[in-house]
Amino acid sequence: MTATHHEMANAIRFLAVDAVQAANSGHPGMPMGMADVATVLYTKFMKFDPKATKWADRDRFVLSAGHGSMLMYALLYLSGVDDVSMSDLKNFRQMGSKTAGHPEYGHVDGVETTTGPLGQGITTAVGMALAEKMLNARYGNDIVNHYTYTIAGDGCLMEGISQEAISMAGHMKLSKLIVMWDDNEICIDGNTNLTLSDDQCARFAASQWNTIKVDGHDPVAIEAALVKARASDKPTLIACKTTIGYGAPTKAGSHDVHGAALGADEIKGMREGLGWHSPAFEIPQNILEAWRSAMAKNSADREAWESRLDKLDAASKAEFVRTAAGKLPAGWEDALNAFKKKTAEEKPKLATRQASGKVLEVLTAAIPEMVGGSADLTGSVNTKTPSTKSVLNTDFTGRYIHYGVREHAMSAVMNGLSLHGGFIPYSGTFAVFANYMMGGIRLSALMGKRVVYVLTHDSIGLGEDGPTHQPVETLAMLRSMPNFNTMRPCDMVETAECWAVALKSETTPTGMILTRQALTPLRTTHTDENLSAKGAYVLADADGKRKVTLMATGSEVEIAMKARDLLQADGIPTAVVSMPCWELFDAQGAAYRASVLGEGTVKVGVEAAMRFGWDKYIGSEGGFVGMTGFGASAPAPELYKHFGITAENVVAQAKARL
Repeated sequence: MTATHHEMANAIRFLAVDAVQAANSGHPGMPMGMADVATVLYTKFMKFDPKATKWADRDRFVLSAGHGSMLMYALLYLSGVDDVSMSDLKNFRQMGSKTAGHPEYGHVDGVETTTGPLGQGITTAVGMALAEKMLNARYGNDIVNHYTYTIAGDGCLMEGISQEAISMAGHMKLSKLIVMWDDNEICIDGNTNLTLSDDQCARFAASQWNTIKVDGHDPVAIEAALVKARASDKPTLIACKTTIGYGAPTKAGSHDVHGAALGADEIKGMREGLGWHSPAFEIPQNILEAWRSAMAKNSADREAWESRLDKLDAASKAEFVRTAAGKLPAGWEDALNAFKKKTAEEKPKLATRQASGKVLEVLTAAIPEMVGGSADLTGSVNTKTPSTKSVLNTDFTGRYIHYGVREHAMSAVMNGLSLHGGFIPYSGTFAVFANYMMGGIRLSALMGKRVVYVLTHDSIGLGEDGPTHQPVETLAMLRSMPNFNTMRPCDMVETAECWAVALKSETTPTGMILTRQALTPLRTTHTDENLSAKGAYVLADADGKRKVTLMATGSEVEIAMKARDLLQADGIPTAVVSMPCWELFDAQGAAYRASVLGEGTVKVGVEAAMRFGWDKYIGSEGGFVGMTGFGASAPAPELYKHFGITAENVVAQAKARL
């Protein structure tokens, strides 16, 4: 017996309510309300092969309203994804289960991105749609031609990042991006009229989107809306008027069904009301077969695509496969090493933001999948190179994205570019605005994606712009992030080495923390070895048995070197340790770390930032020359003197502890 649409949608509803009930934790209301929309999308439109979940030309689906994760898991189980079993659904939200409270990238096949922090999903989807458009411009419709769909809730659209996302997507004319808004008028506190009076369709239309309103429980209307959306020359918002907790006899339409188990009596009444006679976690065979049959048809599409890929010329196919797999091209390290050698010989005195720009000229010429950008700060952050022409809404062959003043969206869009595959994204802004990007940065780290954040103007060294722009706390904040490499190089050679590490770090994002002011070149003898890859190393050893160890990062390394000269002149053997990346140093063996830190020596840390975190290297009794509060507005040299970040003060700190 063939299953009806309503039976197929009810399979989602009951898997969701049964899993949340078993866990006594979760969010059943959204899956219940959007089950009709999701059923139409998956069974009639989604180009997704459950037996090849990483097929490069598949449609992408992002559950931006990630709290409704049982919708995602139910869809994957019903579709026939081998990685999601009924046992996994029964273990929803339990220790060690892949079916976590919010969908997590890398835990479950078919989950394209981690969602839960509202607004991140819709913005990541913009990045995926942009990646599709850019790859399509390179390989054509036969190889790259797919849609990006996302389900977003009221909360996603309340978050400020959503405005950045829809503005950018509308401007870029990302016509294969389709957002299905769960318009149920409910938030956690109650009705959304407590919170907002927005006309969301007018809002999206003002940002150059196509908008459609539809009854989210009418499968015929939903199908017609999706057909229309797919034919649009703009991104599309489909406003799906739904009832949260659809089918629950007393709780449907209320905030009571948003984030709690329904309870046995409510579920019993729901089964009776919807005519669902199967016990918990049992799907009638005809309904399961209908789902599996609907999704199995995509195997033919995948096989046809594989045939088209095989017909590409050998070089184009190899490049597509390589970049999709995230593997770097041959020869890029040779080009970078030659540049590093030339730099050591020429000894240029540059700000590390400028040094990074020079390094990027080499890297972007050698690695065509690198895609740059900035938050309207291109001339300041030095992220555009001769190899990276601008990406325009009329020409997607470029490699440089003008994000505008949209730092938060920039981070999430870069995540989307990375998750989609085919590109290695990097973009720049001032370091202080990492605060604006932390939602996206955190997800880069949580998902283990190679995304590079170029963060310049990194201290009081930026000078006259003052404390609003001087990031005294930002280094500590970034260093506290698990699986994130915070790199602060001291000159152009270290900058090149840090970029090499960032590109090799396939599962770790990187923050490149760079100066506004010019720095004295300190690495003037070439070595093929990447010293910065160890996180910290002895830049200048002591003349004699070491008594003092000075540790510094970035612009303060040259101050430590001057202090060493003064201490050595006074007969105090002193070593200088450059520490471009604490995280990499902490990963080294104990013997190496001890040899660098100089056991039994006086230790002084030097960094134009707060002391927070330094004590694990210098000890609570160690000296520290840096900031104790916010900065001020003045020329940089005056600020360094005013705040005591000088070689003379470093010497005084060391001598006081001898």
